[in-house]
Amino acid sequence: MTEQETRPDERGATTTITRPEPQIAEPGDNERFAHYVRKEKIVEAAVSGVPVIALCGKVWVPNRDPQRFPVCPACKEILDKAFPPDDAPGD
Repeated sequence: MTEQETRPDERGATTTITRPEPQIAEPGDNERFAHYVRKEKIVEAAVSGVPVIALCGKVWVPNRDPQRFPVCPACKEILDKAFPPDDAPGD
């Protein structure tokens, strides 16, 4: 459903403005990516089953090989802002 609003324009006539609803990601969209989480949290989750929180905010219990998936664009963007290429950890 879209939101509609009627407003008068500069001539006094009314105009209907239609705003599309925000697009909600399909269920499972985050499952298509590997997410950034601190290594010690991954180990803790593997031992205890406690969910982890990725940089992008995704909460889950890791149970698959992240090497098989592309990196989450939101996680990558957050990490790149925190550590610009010239400040990359390990350099």
